[in-house]
Amino acid sequence: MSGTSHPYAIEAEDLGRKYLRGWALRECSFRLPTGCVSALVGPNGAGKSTLLSIAARLLRPTTGSLRLFGKEVGDPEAMRHVAFVDQERPLYKRFTVAETLRMGRELNPRWDQAAAERIVEAGKVPFGARVGSLSSGQRTRVALALAFAKRAELLLLDEPMADLDPLARHELSSLLLSEAVERGLTVLMSSHLLSELEEMCDHLVVLAGARLRMIGQVDELVPAHRLVTGLADPGPGEGAGVLPAGVAGHHTVIESRFSGRQFTALLRTDRDPGGAYESVEPSLEEVLLAYLRSAEAPPLISPASRLSAEATAAAPHAEGKAA
Repeated sequence: MSGTSHPYAIEAEDLGRKYLRGWALRECSFRLPTGCVSALVGPNGAGKSTLLSIAARLLRPTTGSLRLFGKEVGDPEAMRHVAFVDQERPLYKRFTVAETLRMGRELNPRWDQAAAERIVEAGKVPFGARVGSLSSGQRTRVALALAFAKRAELLLLDEPMADLDPLARHELSSLLLSEAVERGLTVLMSSHLLSELEEMCDHLVVLAGARLRMIGQVDELVPAHRLVTGLADPGPGEGAGVLPAGVAGHHTVIESRFSGRQFTALLRTDRDPGGAYESVEPSLEEVLLAYLRSAEAPPLISPASRLSAEATAAAPHAEGKAA
């Protein structure tokens, strides 16, 4: 099986994982196109690590199914095309860096030793040093060297840049983009660094409260919204103001905030609402934060990210480019 010959790297259908304390992930259905660099975003406990662990076959789902390049995640053939860097970086602490790379070479038939050494050397990590003596950033670099050198077609990264300095993060960004372009590599990585996502990623998956909140191409999702400000209508009695009917009555309101008589609202629409309002296209960060703060707002699933035409037709429609 050539992973990149399949149009979708990941296809999840009603995917869920439940623990005694409750659902870590539930009713998660989407498909991720092959060749995209996708950010997996959400607050702590949103289900990001759970989704990645299911895709890496470290956890079994309680409900639903997951396919990788068209193969069920439980199929051993699927795992040959996946590399995973766990948030905890579980490496053998007594191994030296060189021994760790040798282990990778022995276990992976498509191993690229030159790529592994290049990533380690770029961080000035000594090959003779034991993994247990390395800093957290150096261990992350060794873990990334293992993942890239496996020459997998799907790279799953759980907070890959949390331990890296700004220079190393910039290097990783360049590496991810070059690999994605040259080899058709698909990347799904969780991150809290919202400011860097727009430069690194062309695709977005947002989780909150164990549910899927938004997914699609960045250049499709952001233009499907407008950030509108203006004077609010008087509220009942001496209460706070309310959104004007021309705003709330004709568009899907994702989030609204008030400061005195003035309101600011993120609307799901690709056109100006008209009236005496100021309307601009929001930034990626403004869209992300609004969806994370507003669990009651309807999720935004781009048509290309839905599993079927039937699901697209049944889903609530939006005024913008994405439904």
